[in-house]
Amino acid sequence: MKEVCIGILGFGTVGTGVIEGLYKNQKIIAERIGIKISILKIADINISKDRGIDIPNEILTTDANSVIFDESIDIIVELIGGTSIAKDLVEKSLSLGKPVVTANKALLAEYGDELFKIAQKNDTGIYYEASVAGGIPLLRSLQDGLIGNNINKIYGILNGTCNYIISRMEKEGLPFDEVLIEAQKLGYAETPPDLDIDGIDTAHKSIILASMICGTFISLKDCPVNGIRTLSKIDIKNAHDLGYKIKLLSLIKKTNDDIEISVEPTLISKSHLISSVSDSFNAVFIQGDIVGETMFYGRGAGMLPTASSVIGDIVDAAKDLLNDVGTSVSVKVMTQNKKINLTSYNKVKKRCYLRLLLDDSPGSMASVMKIFADNNINVASVIQKEQHQNGKVPVVILTENAFENDYENAVSKINNLDISHELPIRFRLEDFDNESR
Repeated sequence: MKEVCIGILGFGTVGTGVIEGLYKNQKIIAERIGIKISILKIADINISKDRGIDIPNEILTTDANSVIFDESIDIIVELIGGTSIAKDLVEKSLSLGKPVVTANKALLAEYGDELFKIAQKNDTGIYYEASVAGGIPLLRSLQDGLIGNNINKIYGILNGTCNYIISRMEKEGLPFDEVLIEAQKLGYAETPPDLDIDGIDTAHKSIILASMICGTFISLKDCPVNGIRTLSKIDIKNAHDLGYKIKLLSLIKKTNDDIEISVEPTLISKSHLISSVSDSFNAVFIQGDIVGETMFYGRGAGMLPTASSVIGDIVDAAKDLLNDVGTSVSVKVMTQNKKINLTSYNKVKKRCYLRLLLDDSPGSMASVMKIFADNNINVASVIQKEQHQNGKVPVVILTENAFENDYENAVSKINNLDISHELPIRFRLEDFDNESR
């Protein structure tokens, strides 16, 4: 039986899961693919910590370079994370012509353009299934089962932390800050939680997805991002009463050579499947010109789900290596150098939900409606809630499609009105089945 030797950089949570999975199922994998996957070296800054796995001491090292430059190691598995040390090690590996498996979404989103070009130049591969949606075989589906499709739309819940927080707020009526603290105690949220709740983690994954379906790498700066810090249980309740749920959504829409990409809290109809995804689960809705609509669902994070995807990539890399494939499909889909036009966020047309706190006095709504009209925004519905103390009344407005730039101007002007007593809250509203509205 043929043997492929791997070197693992990083023995943290995911690294532990990968090593545990390979040791546990090495025989099954070998029987299925006819290749024995052997771990030759593991590098980490802390090799004395007990990870609960029986590993020969001689394969542990603190010298990552000794792993990369070991000629008996065929594949490098980068599980360090971050974008500094990891970038240097991945570049070295690719420059040697060694395939790299990584779960590092931040590295790929920020430096993918450089890294994929190095891989292409050295006729090797980067395998990165685990970088998006953890254990869901999403990227593999895009570059394999759906390879014959022109992908027009991707909507995704790509961050389990945010989805868990929103789900708890929705089910229990709890405030954001309280749920966040509990999420950190349970290990669902990092400390600090900024990458998750500010939408950056979702943006990293969105860039990888958008780049893959466009055939050229898209810069992270071209993805507008709004997180969930401003999300209130009031807005979740209002959305529910109106027939919607709020999700932190990755939105990618491609029309010919034009692409729109963003990450933002979005109202979704309760009737859409993706609105039912709760807790820490991820889901991605994909529309292709041949397959039509399809949805992927599963655990988007965690040691073993992520490890499962990494192991799948190791197997793919091993098969490509032994079949002398050279530049992998996972690199080719990112380096077609297709010309695309990024839709300016200000020119994106969308519906919105707005919540205002106004004087309960004659003319207040008329002033607001005039601002909307002056900025080319048609109002679909207005709901005036019960009167608050001190003569102030909350108002919820749903709009028809309008340009982002017009929304920004209108919200700024409303906020400057004497009758407005809170910064207007605004979220996107998506009609998946009626986008012309």
